[in-house]
Amino acid sequence: MSAKRILYVEDNPDIGGWVKEELEQRGYEVQWLLNGDDIEAVAQAGDCDLVILDIMLPGLDGFTIGQRLKKAMPTLPTLLLTARTAIHDKLQGLKFADDYVTKPFHAEELVARIEVLLRRNGARRTETIKLGQHILVDLDGRTVMNADTREEIALTGKELQILECFLRHPNQILTQEQIWEQVWGEKYVVGDKALSVHIRHLREKLERDPNQPELIQTLRGLGYRVKV
Repeated sequence: MSAKRILYVEDNPDIGGWVKEELEQRGYEVQWLLNGDDIEAVAQAGDCDLVILDIMLPGLDGFTIGQRLKKAMPTLPTLLLTARTAIHDKLQGLKFADDYVTKPFHAEELVARIEVLLRRNGARRTETIKLGQHILVDLDGRTVMNADTREEIALTGKELQILECFLRHPNQILTQEQIWEQVWGEKYVVGDKALSVHIRHLREKLERDPNQPELIQTLRGLGYRVKV
């Protein structure tokens, strides 16, 4: 099996060199960039499997770079690796990124999170599911389409993972803890608003009326359910 290819953007030479060395020792191919000015062209030309982004970069910041990259390549997993720990930074990052790791961090934790993202992104199923009367989900191609307009709906990697979680448990009530553990692969922290933010964004993209959701239902005190 060929090595997984990681595109890594970090302007700090000490951190960048250390991360590159740690990942290469574990069998990954790493292309390290000091800024993200040409990242879209590099990602597409290099056929990379995952992107790791710092936020505080010279020129365009990681938020801007990540949003542009996700729009151009919506199924490419993106991991933010940053010293910014504020909750509003995390929530802003998770609007498009699939994971958010803060510095300082242990190499083993970073590798574990990378493997989770690659494993999820590599999962394929040949099945198309219709939600309501207007949403078509192609699980094999990892695409979502509006059947009325025939236009593809761009979801972030994390939004797609949450939707897939619901579709693995159709018509079942899932608690926040269950969704979090299946999508993030770790124990849910009470009070973390990241999941509710992703659910809101999903509704804005999928529901005909996000204020009166029919596809992703909230059962107060219990959790969420998607009816198929």
